[in-house]
Amino acid sequence: MKNSDTLVIVIHEIYGVNKHIQSFCELLSKQNFNVICPNLLGRETPFDYSQEGTAYQYFMESIGFTNAVNKVKQIVSSAKEKYQRILIIGFSVGATVAWLCCEDERVNGIIGYYGSRIRNYAELTPICPTLLFFPEEEKSFHVDELISTLDKKNIVVHKFNGKHGFSDPYSLNYNPISAQRAYSGVLSFISERAN
Repeated sequence: MKNSDTLVIVIHEIYGVNKHIQSFCELLSKQNFNVICPNLLGRETPFDYSQEGTAYQYFMESIGFTNAVNKVKQIVSSAKEKYQRILIIGFSVGATVAWLCCEDERVNGIIGYYGSRIRNYAELTPICPTLLFFPEEEKSFHVDELISTLDKKNIVVHKFNGKHGFSDPYSLNYNPISAQRAYSGVLSFISERAN
């Protein structure tokens, strides 16, 4: 761990701590932030992208949002003494887990990449700055409809070209331009909180 006063907690997708999540954590770590990525699945081997259905079922039945949020809040609790700022970044279900922490006064910022299940918890109002990234199209819901319900204080939403997973270089939906724009937004967001 670096001698940083900023901790970034990265929350993985249904697949677990895979190459995409590991490389994203390494990128952030190179920016001199301390980074923690809890393995919410408790599995040594992440699911493969071809196992999407199985991975989703495993997450929903064996982990669930409540359990995942509790684990993240335990990390926040134990880290609060050591860090001036704690930010949470989540991908997909991880973005929804991050969103579910948005009313925790110990959290200084939340970033969510394509958190499609946020639509089930759109009534929450973040008390910390929140940055959300969505693709132009999602299979399971209308992106613009969700974005219109998120027009609240503390929330900035960006919509990028591409599909769910646009930021993941290991995904068939990878969009390098959108990925870079989103990552630049992440760094700006964290830097603004860190000064």
